[in-house]
Amino acid sequence: MINNQNFLNSQQKGSRSRRLLVPALLAAAAMPLSTVSAQDDDDGGFVFEEIIVTATKRPTTLQATPVAVSVTSADTIEKANILDINDLSSVVPSLRVNQLQTSSNTNFAIRGFGNGTNNIGIEPAVGIFIDGVYRSRAAAAIGDLPKLQRIEVLRGPQSTLFGKNASAGVVSVVTAKPSFEPGGYVEAGIGNYNSFQGKAYFTGGLSDTIAFSIGGNFNTRDGYVESQIDGVDDLNERNRWSVRGQLLMEPSDQTSIRLIADYSKIDEACCGVTNFQNQGAVAAVTALGGQLANADDPYALVSYGNFTPENIVDDRGVSLHIDHEWDTMALTSITAYRRNESFNDADSDWNTLDILDRIVNDDRNIKTFTQELRINSTGADNKVDWMLGAYYFDESVDLGGEVGYGADARPYFDALFAGAGLGGFLGTLEGLFAQAPGTFFNDNVFIDEKFTQDDKAWSLFGSVDFHISDTLTLTGGFNYTEDKKRVSASTTNNDVYGNVDFVNGATVFGVPLPTVLFGQFFTDATGLDPTPANIAFIEGVAPGTSAAINSTINGAVLPALFGLQFQPQFLAFPNAVEDGRSKDKDLSWNLRASWEANDWLNVYASAATGFKSSSWNLGRDSRPFFADFGALDSAGLLPNNYNLAGRNSGTRFAAPEQAKVYEIGFKARFDTASVNVAIFDQTIKDFQSATFLGTGFGLTNAGKQSTKGIELEINWQPADWVTLTYGGTFLDPVYDEFVSGVDGVTDLSGERPAGIHGTSMSTGATFNKDFDNGSTAFFRVDWLYESGVQTNEGSDGSITFPLIGAEPGAIRKVSTFNASLGYELASGLQLKLWARNLFNDEYVTTIFPGVAAPGIVNGYRNAPRTWGLNARYTF
Repeated sequence: MINNQNFLNSQQKGSRSRRLLVPALLAAAAMPLSTVSAQDDDDGGFVFEEIIVTATKRPTTLQATPVAVSVTSADTIEKANILDINDLSSVVPSLRVNQLQTSSNTNFAIRGFGNGTNNIGIEPAVGIFIDGVYRSRAAAAIGDLPKLQRIEVLRGPQSTLFGKNASAGVVSVVTAKPSFEPGGYVEAGIGNYNSFQGKAYFTGGLSDTIAFSIGGNFNTRDGYVESQIDGVDDLNERNRWSVRGQLLMEPSDQTSIRLIADYSKIDEACCGVTNFQNQGAVAAVTALGGQLANADDPYALVSYGNFTPENIVDDRGVSLHIDHEWDTMALTSITAYRRNESFNDADSDWNTLDILDRIVNDDRNIKTFTQELRINSTGADNKVDWMLGAYYFDESVDLGGEVGYGADARPYFDALFAGAGLGGFLGTLEGLFAQAPGTFFNDNVFIDEKFTQDDKAWSLFGSVDFHISDTLTLTGGFNYTEDKKRVSASTTNNDVYGNVDFVNGATVFGVPLPTVLFGQFFTDATGLDPTPANIAFIEGVAPGTSAAINSTINGAVLPALFGLQFQPQFLAFPNAVEDGRSKDKDLSWNLRASWEANDWLNVYASAATGFKSSSWNLGRDSRPFFADFGALDSAGLLPNNYNLAGRNSGTRFAAPEQAKVYEIGFKARFDTASVNVAIFDQTIKDFQSATFLGTGFGLTNAGKQSTKGIELEINWQPADWVTLTYGGTFLDPVYDEFVSGVDGVTDLSGERPAGIHGTSMSTGATFNKDFDNGSTAFFRVDWLYESGVQTNEGSDGSITFPLIGAEPGAIRKVSTFNASLGYELASGLQLKLWARNLFNDEYVTTIFPGVAAPGIVNGYRNAPRTWGLNARYTF
């Protein structure tokens, strides 16, 4: 059986200093926390237990690892009632996890950098690895996992350690290997909102060389967003289950083979939307008898959708891990295949009218094959340690979608025209364009979408550690990556109104539309036909009438008509001009010096780069770049009604992200405390940014985004019955360069990026009590604080709702407490009472413009207080 005892012995050189660092020094800098536990020393006291970190692809102790990494142990995961990765940000302040409009749409950000939501073509900047296997989308990484061992969060680019897209950081989840000794647990829990949870895990040996484990769980809960419509379910429920099995074969002391298979299912009604601004289109909704959430109470947990949303996710996979060790080196192979299928459907207008019958992703299928090979040196006394790896990634993405208008779409849009002073004008337009009455915005309008993407990538990566002395190590690493993508997209669009050119010379029977509208408005205003003689007569009587009519048409009417074109025509690709392909190459590197200053202090300095390949806009707002229109026209590809500057231009893809970080830090360890500090300057060039445009998402590059910051992490155990932890992340982010590629006009250069908290802190205290009868008890409380911040660009200016519960210029501020209390008998029976968001902190996670509803602003708020009682029996 492979073990690392020689390695651990080599890490424990000499005796540890028995002094604490001066408290003033502890507060002088700032970084996130890792949970540790105590063990008895030879003198009958206690010292911190060494924590092994493997996310660096070589087992090292946490305090000896010269990388900004946080570790959440199995003990913390259980006591804090962390059910999945979504809960992890409560104990790791550098990591933020946001739940958006579906159960599977989750965004991960480290040090403020993160993307990968709302568009299946965008892989996340934060790489998620579970037992070494890359999960390319959040939908494949959010399920509950049995028998977690620890979760490691590496901050900053990690391209020299991981083969795929880790430009902002890595979350590495490690589960327990099967044991040859039989054991396991069963657990059941109840809670508010009719919550029911169940877990079971069993492991044992089948022979002297083969062991197995099997685990499963389910998690159900009623929705906490109350539907106001009869027959529609409450939203934000939980209904998910999973099963996971492992087989461990160790035919010799040098070889270990681990086979893992898992399956998880999510079938939920998600996610409730609140209203933060009700202006503009709200008049049309209420005039037709529609109901919607009250913007005066944006944190109310109510929903006005007229059917129950569906969120269905099937995720499954299998992986084979092979480790073989020789005298001086070791080989690791990880082969994996995963498949993720999902279906989403929601009433995206979020009111009781049947305006949008559906916005649905009905055929989302992701198949991923990965292969990693790694070979590295072993031994405790090497002057040079090295690691060399190769990685292959092959993924196919298929996505089908549909947007359809409902029975109330026509009267709703007619009411919007009336609100703009154009009552009944839809019928007039239909007559002008020789369309039958009721053609525009009828309930037979639909848009079917088909997108595909094939992605093949490979990389070579490695690192070398030169041990200059017993205390000084110099490290160099590299990653060379090639990534090829082939993409296709097409739609079927029968929206007649959406395909009329109101900007670039639409004609009515050969007459330009502005001229026709002038005649219509002239007659309405004067009662005269728009003949040259009549126009000249009116100008003589009322000079400036023609100019006023033209000003109204060009300044108000045409923009209003244009602004209600929510479903413009789509240009399919590949085509003669756009080949739908990208090929990216990159060489990333890492340089680091680490110095063991003495027995209790390690200091390091590093510089590193990272890379994430091009991302394609696989959505209905994928549009040709404006610069391509000339070539498209010459190729005869554009229909006459397509070339709408400002609407039908956009972005097809976003260029690769290039990350760079400079970092210095120190890690100190004492009898009863540890202190970790990192000071960094991190930049991502061409950050891939997705922007909601009303019915879909635009994709563009932020020219340059940078963040300077300090991270502090403290663990202190003043007595063997109490552990205190503190983690702080202090950031100063800025868009160094960002002229929006979606509209080509908005310049955010010099602005603070939205959604990045300047201060994030997590503080925890765990109290333990051992009784003479062998039973134990614990009480744990933790607090997450995040300073006020805008949730998205423009939310402090262009959106004018009251800033509730936050300082001026901010709409999200977090101050959340979690607590748990447990008692375990010597027999292995444990009872645990837990509460998350104990004091019912309220905040909005993000806001967005209403779908086909100008003037309405929607948002997603956080979960309310949840609590429960769990009983577990460990054997």
